[in-house]
Amino acid sequence: MTIDLSKKPSVTSFFDPATYTISHVVFDPATKEAAVIDSVMDYDPASGRTYYKHADEIIKYVRENNLTVAWHLETHMHADHLSAAPYLQQHLGGKLGIGEKVIEVQKTFGKVFNAGTEFARDGSQFDRLWKDGDTFMLGSIPVSVLYTPGHTPADVSYCIGDAAFVGDTLFMPDFGSARCDFPGGDAGTLYESVQKLYALPDEMRMFMCHDYLPEGRTQYVWETTVGQEKRENIHLNTSVGQESFIAMRVARDQTLAMPRLIIPSIQVNMRAGALPPAEDNGTSYLRIPVNGAFAKVPKVTD
Repeated sequence: MTIDLSKKPSVTSFFDPATYTISHVVFDPATKEAAVIDSVMDYDPASGRTYYKHADEIIKYVRENNLTVAWHLETHMHADHLSAAPYLQQHLGGKLGIGEKVIEVQKTFGKVFNAGTEFARDGSQFDRLWKDGDTFMLGSIPVSVLYTPGHTPADVSYCIGDAAFVGDTLFMPDFGSARCDFPGGDAGTLYESVQKLYALPDEMRMFMCHDYLPEGRTQYVWETTVGQEKRENIHLNTSVGQESFIAMRVARDQTLAMPRLIIPSIQVNMRAGALPPAEDNGTSYLRIPVNGAFAKVPKVTD
């Protein structure tokens, strides 16, 4: 993979306080071709109501800056927020891409939610399924896709010029690393994925998908560098070996609650941000598997 640090995309980030998610609009200043990474559809679990305050902020920004959206990119199939990709595509155009291993995740959760034969488990809901090492252009800026599983089997990172968008693989150095206890997740695999990211140039910018404001910090942040992560990440700096990381991650994951929105998020995101098909009364329904795959006694949330 070739990284051209002379190519510097503009990045504007949008923080969603309800899910602690950061969506990014990244664009080539020369051509104004843009990608939206990890968008959020607002969802009120008490009422079952969806709305688009967060996505509308992105639409406003794109239009005010005369950007052309070529891609909506997902780093993985999120379990903590619902994707707004179809809504953004409707208003801004652009194609939707995700890592090819999303098919494995669709197969797993198609069974968990008993989704039936009408739910295709082949990734066909997305416009592009990225393979490790795939490349494409965002305007005049080269983009490389890096397969970084461990949090889930389907995570990818996007290296766009001098900026890497790593999804949930890593957090800011003072918060550490992603959980690995979802189906198909694996702490050893996550360790190996982080080593791929740490092989990138130290000065490369790195953008997170979440920030949870750890103790001792008063402001949400989501941008760091590869070098800073290597030196300072509290879970996975360069002095941490694979066995000790696995032991820490497995023990920590045993204390974690399921994300608050995991049940609606998975059912929507496995459909590329679409709600389940409406039933004969015209209403879409989300299923709750009682004492099923998500029946875990909670303590804290990561």
